[in-house]
This record gives sequence, C-alpha cells and structure tokens, in this order.
Amino acid sequence: MTPPPHEVTRLLLRWGDGDRDAFDALTPLVYDELRRLAGRYLRRERSDHTLQSTALVHEAYLKLVDQRNVRWQNRAQFFGLAAEMIRRILVDHARARQAAKRGGAVYRLTLDEALDASSPRDTDLVRLDDAMKALAEFDLQQARVVELRYFAGLTIEETAEVLGISPATVKRDWLLAKAWLRRELSDRAGSA
Repeated sequence: MTPPPHEVTRLLLRWGDGDRDAFDALTPLVYDELRRLAGRYLRRERSDHTLQSTALVHEAYLKLVDQRNVRWQNRAQFFGLAAEMIRRILVDHARARQAAKRGGAVYRLTLDEALDASSPRDTDLVRLDDAMKALAEFDLQQARVVELRYFAGLTIEETAEVLGISPATVKRDWLLAKAWLRRELSDRAGSA
C-alpha cells in the first residue's frame, strides 16, 4: 500500500529537523517506491546487467541518508533526488565497465517514450548522461525537469512543486528539453 504523500512529507520534515524516529518510520514507507523506481531504470538497461533492484536501492538509500545539506521539503523532492542518485550509480557502473573493457559493450536504453521520437532509436547510458550534462550547462532548469519527469517519474504538478515553478513552465521546459536532447543525441550519434 502506498502511503499518503503528506505522510512521507511530514516524516521528511521531522527527519530534517533531526528526529531519528521519523527516519526509522520513513524507511518502510519509501522502500517499495524506491524499488519501483530502480526497477524502472533497470528495465531500460541491458538484460544481463549485473546490478539488481535491491542492490541499487540500497546503494541509493545509503547516499540519501548521507545527505547532510538537504533541507527536505516534500516527497517529490525526495524521490527526485533518489532518481538522480540511481542514475548516477548506473552511469558510474557503466563508465567503470567500459573502462574495464576498453570501450567494450555499452548499455542501451530506449528514449522513444521520453523523447517522443518518431522512429525507434537506442542510446547508451553514458551518452545520455553526457547529453544531460550538456543540457544542464545550457539550461539547468530544463535538465532538472528532465531528471524529475523522466528519471523520477514525477508528474508535471510534482515537478513544478519541487522546482518552485508553474506547471505551464514545466510543460514548456519539458518540450524544449526533449527537443534539445533529441538533437544532441542525434548529433552525438553522428559523430561517434
């Protein structure tokens, strides 16, 4: 059973204020949703990926617990940061594997749904990460919108709440960012 968002938010705020009991109560409430998030990431990965959902959740959760400078605001912010950490773990894993194999097999992930591509196209996680970094340099807010919408699976309204912007701005940034990423990934594929 999914806990009400306000309960997760309430516990995050208490945890942020130093209440260790709130953290203990929060863990079982967010664990299943973190596993679903990790599972969504891993479904985009190659079938023989060595990381499993549980290990990915545990590693991301350890990183979340270690966040000292985050002032928790709400559930959406928490899961947005969790998605970012899961993506970082997978990218680091992909980079390490590529380095070990000297440019060997890359991880494939389909961007069709996220980028509304007119034709199916695959791209590897490392190239996507590079494109996301370039987008963040070009427009940090658009990069955050992609992070929250695509990787964390947040709604337009939740994304707007986390970023402190209007839903209309999220929609506009989402469309612009998808077009920018589509072009960037196409350019990178042509030069690879």
